[in-house]
Amino acid sequence: MTSEATGPAPAATTLDGTCSLTYKPRYIDIGINLADPIFRGVYHGKERHPDDLQAVVSRAHEVGCQKLLITGSDFKSSRHALDIAKEYPGVVYTTAGIHPCSSAIFSSSHAHHDTKEYTMPSDPDPEAPVSEDHDPDAEKTREIISELRALIESARSTHPGALVAFGEFGLDYDRLHYCSKKIQLHSFAAQLDLALALAPQPPLFLHSRAAHADFVGLLKAKFGARLEKLERGGVVHSFTGTAAEMQELADLGLYIGTNGCSFKTEENCAVVKEIPLDRLMLETDGPWCEIRPTHAGWRHLLEAKAKGEGIYAGLSNGNGDESTPASTAAPTPDITRTATPNPGQDLSAPTTQPKQVKPPKKPKRKEPEVPERWRTVKKEKWTEGAMVKGRNEPCMIERVAQVVAGVRGDPLQDVCEAAWANTVKVFGLGESEREAWNCSG
Repeated sequence: MTSEATGPAPAATTLDGTCSLTYKPRYIDIGINLADPIFRGVYHGKERHPDDLQAVVSRAHEVGCQKLLITGSDFKSSRHALDIAKEYPGVVYTTAGIHPCSSAIFSSSHAHHDTKEYTMPSDPDPEAPVSEDHDPDAEKTREIISELRALIESARSTHPGALVAFGEFGLDYDRLHYCSKKIQLHSFAAQLDLALALAPQPPLFLHSRAAHADFVGLLKAKFGARLEKLERGGVVHSFTGTAAEMQELADLGLYIGTNGCSFKTEENCAVVKEIPLDRLMLETDGPWCEIRPTHAGWRHLLEAKAKGEGIYAGLSNGNGDESTPASTAAPTPDITRTATPNPGQDLSAPTTQPKQVKPPKKPKRKEPEVPERWRTVKKEKWTEGAMVKGRNEPCMIERVAQVVAGVRGDPLQDVCEAAWANTVKVFGLGESEREAWNCSG
């Protein structure tokens, strides 16, 4: 798949010379884990359906997601990401680094986590952390950093322009059952040193979860109190911290990545509302971090649907959904009416009402609360062209943008164009820094 022209859709001019609202959103998904086997139909080591990566990329393009940045979280995923980028030049780009949850490889003992596999998400488990008794291994560290440097330099040589950021790396104190604090801090510091030594210095793709003070402290120790040694900037992706933490990161010149995890609670949404537009980036973090009906941010999708605005503008039927047909189930017959009495019957005598037999109910198709562009099925019932239930995809970036717009009270266009400009400014992605979409006669 080759890159198409990536400029925003031009504005249409009406007969009276004014500009009609024909803005077509454009998106860049800065965090999508397309190197995960799930996008090849493999779940927990078992093939459940055919490889459908091509369909995933095509659906993203159909909604206007023109650029995808695949996250590298260990050596295997970073190399696989580069292979995918080669398949989709000008569309897919990559990062390379060691995720904090993959950082046990720096330890003198790392049997707790098999680094040959992909890092799978897990809920916080503070009662079962990895022992802090294991120390960083100096020899392993030298080997890991040497291999990571070689991977990055090789990618720059063999895949020019494909690898656009260093990471994902940082700290995650919510998931200490993958890697201890001591080893995470060592991994983060060692990789920051490598980032500083690379020429040209790459932008940083950062991870911080429940570790803000240590995270910022290490960044400042390596790049200066104002991060003045950070030449290309960076993004703290999948942000779920506090408003004060977000503001400190923004004041340091870092960008904030938002996805479904950023909208779980009203407190999360209040933070998103405060993100400066010139610091905002959008992501799905698929196959995880989908926006769910239980999330506080979900209501902004419902509101946009009800008003027929944003990503739901132009939908024709009363439900605001022209892609999902209404239920065709027949109405249930009225079975509560009184029977007509027999003329010869003694009405004063007690009567026995005949047992009413209800006709079998015809199954009704439950309509989605918000429009679905594609049919969604369980992985066991996969069919070509369908999305997989629970597997978040880059085409869902439009929902992320819509929720951000709803939370902030901003037009969708402002959110999309700000995020596009910010992302291009930091990562390049083969784009010049274009002017925001506007009406021109």
